[in-house]
Amino acid sequence: MNIQDIKFSRDRGQKEFSLALRKRVNDYFKTTGRSRFADTPMVVKTIVLLAIFGGIYASIIGGWVSSPWLMIGLWTLLGIVTAGIGFSVMHDANHGAYSRNKYVNAVLGYVINFIGGFSINWKIQHNTLHHSFTNVHGADEDIDAGKLLRFSPEQEHYWFHRFQHIYAWFLYSLMTHMWITTKDFKQLIRYRDNGLLEQHEISFGRALSELLFIKVLYYGYLLVIPIVFSPVSWWVTLIGFAIMHFALGFLLACVFQTAHVMESSLFPGTDGEGELQHNWAVHQLMTTTNYAPNNRILSWFVGGLNYQVEHHLFPNICHTHYRRISQIVKETAEEYNLPYHTLPSFRSALRIHWRMLRQLGSGGELSPIPIKG
Repeated sequence: MNIQDIKFSRDRGQKEFSLALRKRVNDYFKTTGRSRFADTPMVVKTIVLLAIFGGIYASIIGGWVSSPWLMIGLWTLLGIVTAGIGFSVMHDANHGAYSRNKYVNAVLGYVINFIGGFSINWKIQHNTLHHSFTNVHGADEDIDAGKLLRFSPEQEHYWFHRFQHIYAWFLYSLMTHMWITTKDFKQLIRYRDNGLLEQHEISFGRALSELLFIKVLYYGYLLVIPIVFSPVSWWVTLIGFAIMHFALGFLLACVFQTAHVMESSLFPGTDGEGELQHNWAVHQLMTTTNYAPNNRILSWFVGGLNYQVEHHLFPNICHTHYRRISQIVKETAEEYNLPYHTLPSFRSALRIHWRMLRQLGSGGELSPIPIKG
């Protein structure tokens, strides 16, 4: 599907909802005097996460730990903290939501290159494709995991999908292993071929050179240096590095997939003229699910991504504000008789995602099941 041909509905009633919601959220920031960008708790979180990452890394290469089991434990913790940095710091910065200063956003957004990804690809896949065309088959790459996983009823069904609710969790843990090896190169070539690099005024040659440099730098500081300086055997470092990415990939996949591949999710198709049924804001409500709104610890760690509805509607607002504006979003949606999907816990979200994988794997027809917290 050519994304340039996709159009959102111009329905007047849906437009009224979008305008009302945006006005009410704008009024909230005006009346409270709060900035849309990072506040003091966000800055403190950034410092804490980066300091913990630095401390764990120093412990790995500093010669202070000689026990192989303790070393593998440190690598596992490094994967967990890396996920936290990705959820919070990098994610907000690459959406331009961390600071009103674009250079601050650029520097902090560049962190993704040090945790295994590539900022140019990430912005195109996540900001342009996923946030614009959430759950639209052929446009949203977040629901395109190749043949092994069926995330959309529009995808071709194979016999082995009936088992995907079992094996998907292992494949999730391989996600960032793919990032650091083949995915970024394949993705960059694909974006060149379909014109997305040109659309973003990015030269393929410059992007490829930057990608090669970043991969060398990444493997150098996170694999070669630990092998050389860590007091444990080289094979312990290799195992630790692999386990770090198992933890990182698994956490990232679980947090993001439980927001969109759910029983309540709509997987919209276009009409004969390429128009979607809903306008952009309503589309986000139809395709997105919140979970665990009262779990402050989880929300802190996942960068407010348990408030995915708010994030999709206002990606340019720092996630530390999502909890406060969520009531505005919920009340406005209910006023316009629109869904606001939310689940009480992360565990319930994982359970329903597992059930959705099984339904998609069966190959039968699906109808969204409304949920309310």
